[in-house]
Amino acid sequence: MPELPEVETIRRHLAPRVEGRVLARLEVSDARWCRPLAGEEVAAAVAGRRVEALERRGKYLIWALEDDIHLMLHLRMTGTLLFDPPVPPRHARVRFAFDDGHELIFDDPRRFGTGELALGTEAREAFFAARLGVEPLGPDFTSAHLYALTRLSRAPVKAFLLDQRKLAGVGNIYADEALFRARIHPLRPARRLSRGQVAALHDAIVASLEEGLAAKGASIDDFRDPDGVQGSFQDRFLIHLRVGEPCLVCGRPVRKLRAAGRGTYVCERCQPRPRPRRTAQAATRRSASRPARSAAASS
Repeated sequence: MPELPEVETIRRHLAPRVEGRVLARLEVSDARWCRPLAGEEVAAAVAGRRVEALERRGKYLIWALEDDIHLMLHLRMTGTLLFDPPVPPRHARVRFAFDDGHELIFDDPRRFGTGELALGTEAREAFFAARLGVEPLGPDFTSAHLYALTRLSRAPVKAFLLDQRKLAGVGNIYADEALFRARIHPLRPARRLSRGQVAALHDAIVASLEEGLAAKGASIDDFRDPDGVQGSFQDRFLIHLRVGEPCLVCGRPVRKLRAAGRGTYVCERCQPRPRPRRTAQAATRRSASRPARSAAASS
């Protein structure tokens, strides 16, 4: 699934081409894309309006149109946006036609991608407030803010990082890369991280996302930029997908395990597995099993 660096790469490629243009027509060929709204309703709301800005929030690409109309796209697992594709895509679901004759195709083989309509800034902000947390490349994402979030979570840190209500835009790839950089095991409970570990994790998240942006995203399966070009971050992975290969730090083979329901890659020497916490019941049983000291021995 495209994550923050991939969606931001798309935004940067498209913005100079579409900002200031008029979206002459929107053709929705798959009703599932904007359900429960009908495709005709969405098309009527946006057609003929100028694109004032192309923005991003988390993994959403936001078309800010004149008259305070907002169209919010999520690519999900296999969605791609292709600008003037030389060959018609096989799985085109939506077509954007602009007043200068150019077109943009939303291609999506598995049909998981979505389009959402918000009429007014207030509706747009309410939509995101219910779904997304802090932007990890924004000024509000500080080590102190991240530490406060971890104190409220009982989840393993990998699941914590994938929760879009906590951090907007971090997915499986960049969570693995950040945890490896910070030397934190993905199964360690988020609330048991020390301040130092959280500070390291904060810096690792930012570094991983910035490196992904510099490489124009990771193309493992479907991701391409609007010109059909793949990103190169997959060639720079420190841990993700490197199962069985030697760790780049210590040489121990990289393991694959399940965390938060996702395939997760880890070096358990560099990222020590957390020890099980002793429960009060277990401590009581252990104490009861010890032989009692006699009065003579204690005197």
